[in-house]
Amino acid sequence: MHDISCPNCGKAFKIDETGYADILKQIRDHAFEAQLTERLALAEKEKYDALELVKSEMLREAQIISAAKASELQSMQAQLDAAEAAKTAAVNAALNNAQRERDAALHELDTVRRDKDNALKLAELNQSRALQEANGQKEQEIQALKSVIDSHATEKQLAVSQAISEVEKKSSELSNQLERATLEKQLSEQALKDKYETQIKDRDDAIDRLKDMKARLSTKMLGETLEQHCETAFNQIRATAFPRAYFEKDNDARSGSKGDYVFRDTDDVGTEIVSIMFEMKNESDTTATKKRNEDFFKELDRDRNEKNCEYAVLVSMLESESELYNTGIVDVSHRYPKMYVIRPQFFLPLITLLRNAAMNALTYKSELALVKAQHVDITNFEEDLDSFKSAFAKNYDLASRKFQTAIDEIDKSIDHLQKTKDALLGTDRNLRLANNKAQDVTIKKLTRKNPTMAEKFNNLDQ
Repeated sequence: MHDISCPNCGKAFKIDETGYADILKQIRDHAFEAQLTERLALAEKEKYDALELVKSEMLREAQIISAAKASELQSMQAQLDAAEAAKTAAVNAALNNAQRERDAALHELDTVRRDKDNALKLAELNQSRALQEANGQKEQEIQALKSVIDSHATEKQLAVSQAISEVEKKSSELSNQLERATLEKQLSEQALKDKYETQIKDRDDAIDRLKDMKARLSTKMLGETLEQHCETAFNQIRATAFPRAYFEKDNDARSGSKGDYVFRDTDDVGTEIVSIMFEMKNESDTTATKKRNEDFFKELDRDRNEKNCEYAVLVSMLESESELYNTGIVDVSHRYPKMYVIRPQFFLPLITLLRNAAMNALTYKSELALVKAQHVDITNFEEDLDSFKSAFAKNYDLASRKFQTAIDEIDKSIDHLQKTKDALLGTDRNLRLANNKAQDVTIKKLTRKNPTMAEKFNNLDQ
């Protein structure tokens, strides 16, 4: 037995071992609950740190891929520039070589012509000198000399003609090579130009088709197209990656609004691992009033709370020029808890990321479920204990009042008995006095003033 003071009236009462053990258990449960709350907060922090680490790794990988692509593009551009420079240098070299060969041929032609002129001048000079010296020679010798001169002149003309033809042939060949090189360069440049113009035209056509398609579609159809894209992408990997997952359109509009899709995944025993409320938003480029992503945060958070989902995700094509939303996964938990904004290409990676992060906290969720059950038991125990305390206090108060009434009655009885006692004590005193008086009575005292009775007693004695 243990002495316990009543918290209401301060009266001390005794409680048995069972009640005392229950009170001690309640105190220990409060301490356990505080420790468990601390562990849950630590687990939530670890979960958030893991999520931030995965996000940073994904961003780093995206940056590495982007840098690699940029480096590849720079390398290809450098190769293209080098090829263009090499081609230009080859063409210039060919032109220079052709020009040098042409200049050499022209120089050789000039040399031959000068030699021819010098030979003719020398022959004429020799002829004149021979005529002057041999004026008296015979006409035969003159004719012979003339024939010799004529033959030499013919040979010289033939040699000059052959040299000129060879030079002109070489010049023609060089000109043809130059023309072919120039034509090849022009054809190559035209081919590259046509190739890039074709690619640009194809891209422009694709952009025009997309713009035309967007212009012909309504905002609702655009949203439904994005929803269909996400649903198709999920269904392609549902059987292998998410065999136990629930992913369906949210058709519950009892509260006046609804999201687009609800995702839930459970473990083998049916314990929920993660739940996500999805909202898909898109709009046409020709829409007059452009919406912002944050215009849908409040409604998405309300839908998430009404459907009891842990996370809220906005899959958005809005604000296409925003550097913030084009980086990938954007955490907007500073506005609304556990809310993210993503582009469609990050739809499946984010589901996988959140599911894997939640798997690490599944043990803590199981413990949380156990703690909630224990908390319910503790709450029921506290309610029973409060009921017991209330009933005990009520009964104690009633018993205390009846006890006080009994004490008062006892006091009244004591007063009555005290009066009876005093009366009895007075009677006893009087009886004692009467007895003492009776003891003091003798025949002598009785007959002292009564001679008649004294004589009778004397006669009796004789």
